[in-house]
Amino acid sequence: MISENLAKRINRQINREIYSGYLYLGMAAYADFIGLKGFSNWFKHQFREEMEHADKMWDYLAEHGIRVIMEAIEAPPQGFDSAAELFEKTLAHEKNVTKLIHELVSIARQEKDKETEEFLSWFVKEQVEEEAAPAGIINRIGLTGRDKEGIAKIDKELLNRR
Repeated sequence: MISENLAKRINRQINREIYSGYLYLGMAAYADFIGLKGFSNWFKHQFREEMEHADKMWDYLAEHGIRVIMEAIEAPPQGFDSAAELFEKTLAHEKNVTKLIHELVSIARQEKDKETEEFLSWFVKEQVEEEAAPAGIINRIGLTGRDKEGIAKIDKELLNRR
């Protein structure tokens, strides 16, 4: 059985996952605005992934008879200086999400809630990818020296993400 404390924390994480999606949607809008359709495509996919993460947690609580409570979602940052900054902010954000997921796992362990700990293990593994993807793109942007041709090549590749 999920404790009230852990249920409340998972509910909070659902809202944070929705914020993550909102953040990535804002980043997609910026990328579109500066003409990087591939970057926009990548962030739109991230938006959908974050909604899937929220949905998984939502379903988990619902399966245990726990009502999900929606919170206000703050506006994400809208000002960016470069395409590279989008991914730098993404990596920093995902590192924070990883920390939050690990906190949930710690609470589940403290409360000896093995079922929830096992459920959360999927998110722990997912966060490895969530950090690796932007880190890889940051490295590639760095290798291009941020020249327009290099960014255009990366943008074209990101357009193919499905």
